[in-house]
Amino acid sequence: MTSSSPTAVQERQRLRQPYPHFKVVVLDDDVNTFQHVVECLVRFIPAMQPDQAWALAHRIDSEGSAVVWCGPQEQAELYHQQLGAEGLTMAPLEPG
Repeated sequence: MTSSSPTAVQERQRLRQPYPHFKVVVLDDDVNTFQHVVECLVRFIPAMQPDQAWALAHRIDSEGSAVVWCGPQEQAELYHQQLGAEGLTMAPLEPG
């Protein structure tokens, strides 16, 4: 019979914690067209379909913002950077 040290138990518990997810949020602005927002979402967000992108573009316009993707931090940072580089107005990444 083995006894686990407190440090080993803490390490196992830390490893079991889920990887934190982050929200990628696009903000409404007076610069980007619906078409440009849709094209960017379809190009950079995996599995984004044009119909989905149009619905998100309308939500961005009517509500002022929309979560366009949520997932692991590293991917969220990439999509956030790519969309921002295309001129979309981005909210800071937030845990989600």
